[in-house]
Amino acid sequence: MPAVSINHIIKTYGTKKQKVTALDDISFNVEKGELFGIIGPDGAGKTSLFRILTTLLLADGGSATVDGFDVVKDFAAIRNRVGYMPGRFSLYQDLTVEENLEFFATIFKTSIEKNYELIKDIYIQIEPFKNRRAGKLSGG
Repeated sequence: MPAVSINHIIKTYGTKKQKVTALDDISFNVEKGELFGIIGPDGAGKTSLFRILTTLLLADGGSATVDGFDVVKDFAAIRNRVGYMPGRFSLYQDLTVEENLEFFATIFKTSIEKNYELIKDIYIQIEPFKNRRAGKLSGG
């Protein structure tokens, strides 16, 4: 069973008059242990696909599974297994790094403390910046 399976995913934005297709019949599998990257120019649909896989966005068509769980029917199981922290432009710029982490943890009905052992290695690296406003972080 693939770790990630994407079958004929379609995602559009806008109205019937001015529709933009972000994902047009995308299909592929990523096997367990396989290293896989998605690259492309701005507007190619990378973020839309990632948000579909992390259950933050619904596709207009097609299906996808993560670790054998359907991204629509089994969203809670996926959210318990997958961590997703959006990049700089998705962070709330006026909040500190720690406030952003707390906010996103709250969305998923958890806390930093409850999951500290899971995020410890990453949290230690960002701890020196935890009181810095997200808008003041470098892009690196």
